[in-house]
Amino acid sequence: MMDMQLVCEDMTVVEICPGSPMSVVPDTVTTILPTSKKRESSAKYEEDRAVCLKLFEGWPEGDQVEFVEQLLGRMCHYQHGHINTVLQPMLQRDFISLLPKKGLDHVAENILSYLDAESLRSAEQVCKEWRRVVAEGMLWKKLIERRVRTDSLWRGLSERKDWAKHLFKPKPGTSHPGHTFYRKLYPQIIRDIETIEDNWKCGRHTLQRINCRSENSKGVYCLQYDDQRIVSGLRDNTIKIWDRNSLQCVKVLTGHTGSVLCLQYDERVIISGSSDATVRVWDAQTGELVNTLIHHCEAVLHLRFSAGMMVTCSKDRSIAVWDMVSSNEINLRRVLVGHRAAVNVVDFDEKYIVSASGDRTIKVWNTSTCEFVRTLNGHKRGIACLQYRDRLVVSGSSDNSIRLWDIECGACIRVLEGHEELVRCIRFDSKRIVSGAYDGKIKVWDLAAALDPRAPAGTLCLKTLVEHTGRVFRLQFDEFQIVSSSHDDTILIWDFLNAPVSESFASRSSPSRMYSASY
Repeated sequence: MMDMQLVCEDMTVVEICPGSPMSVVPDTVTTILPTSKKRESSAKYEEDRAVCLKLFEGWPEGDQVEFVEQLLGRMCHYQHGHINTVLQPMLQRDFISLLPKKGLDHVAENILSYLDAESLRSAEQVCKEWRRVVAEGMLWKKLIERRVRTDSLWRGLSERKDWAKHLFKPKPGTSHPGHTFYRKLYPQIIRDIETIEDNWKCGRHTLQRINCRSENSKGVYCLQYDDQRIVSGLRDNTIKIWDRNSLQCVKVLTGHTGSVLCLQYDERVIISGSSDATVRVWDAQTGELVNTLIHHCEAVLHLRFSAGMMVTCSKDRSIAVWDMVSSNEINLRRVLVGHRAAVNVVDFDEKYIVSASGDRTIKVWNTSTCEFVRTLNGHKRGIACLQYRDRLVVSGSSDNSIRLWDIECGACIRVLEGHEELVRCIRFDSKRIVSGAYDGKIKVWDLAAALDPRAPAGTLCLKTLVEHTGRVFRLQFDEFQIVSSSHDDTILIWDFLNAPVSESFASRSSPSRMYSASY
């Protein structure tokens, strides 16, 4: 190993001998240079060199450059290589340290603000000046803010752990903590995220239960939730709205004359479908019934709406596409027919409408033209549920299986087996699939593994959750929780964020697995 020198910003040199620790280094940016072996020079060389250097220093800059170029042209390749090693560090500049000296601190901060956490930690160790730029630029705060803006898990965690108030622009009359607070906050956030992921894998959760106490026929057929409320559709013909904090029923919407089988809401309206064959539109704030759509001749089994368009499906085997001008003006655009049994579920985006039926098929339609595109075949019995996003369709069937499909080519990518009865509800996000079935069980599946043909079937189901005493009718989930409803007349909230720490659960934690997802 050759001896090395550290050439510092102030051009001081620190010798580093092989095998010896470098205990003290000037706190400035350094560049490593190989040293040349010291050779003995003749007196004649020393005299001539002094003369040449004196002449060189007296020439104009242009003449100096021309002379060096000619000199280099007379040297061999090996000499060029050696000269290159000498020139490289001379050409390097610590621009992060130099920019503030030119009054350009903001430029240095902006450059370092593009770093990820690991690189930012490394940057802090370069020298005092870099560390100062990171601290005064509040770059850990900016990194956290960037993650909160782009990642729903970070955004939700910031609200639930109450550190969102320390981000972005402070409220009038308040100020934010200093750099050290955010430097310590970042690893705590990472630990919280790792704990949440481990809770999902281990099935570790706290459970909240809403007993709906239906007076007549029992069962909660559908639901949707947000941070403030849960809206549920019941077998007793009502829509009940529950406060998320108190879990008390705060409003009951009546008007349907049959079971409420499906619903969806946004900030303006709640829209519900019923076994009374109607679609009803309610004011989301007041609960007032503002519109009733009468088109289907049998039970409305499912509906979806988005961006001024709604799709409904029915036991009458048809699909209706609606244009939503306002809550009072919803016009029928097109009726899609082709299924040979009840259409149990629909989903859509700007490209495709996807429907599934008791006839064992999934049909794909063009959203703009409403023209039929293709049929997905594979399930051995009727299909009860599906979700569609991007190219992926995930469906559940009364053949007790779940299938993953590529919508563009119609191919079945994977079959998930494990439920013992009809798979009634299914949802997925970027990490996992969650399914509920008539066997009363909720299963959590690894989506990346399911999309990887190399993943063994036994690794796909991460956890089975058993708390419902009846058929699971509907579920929804996010990064922190599952909310499910059942024939047992309950709504369960499975909280994976505030789960108790248990050694027995930790010991049962399965090793992490990584698979590449492509479809």
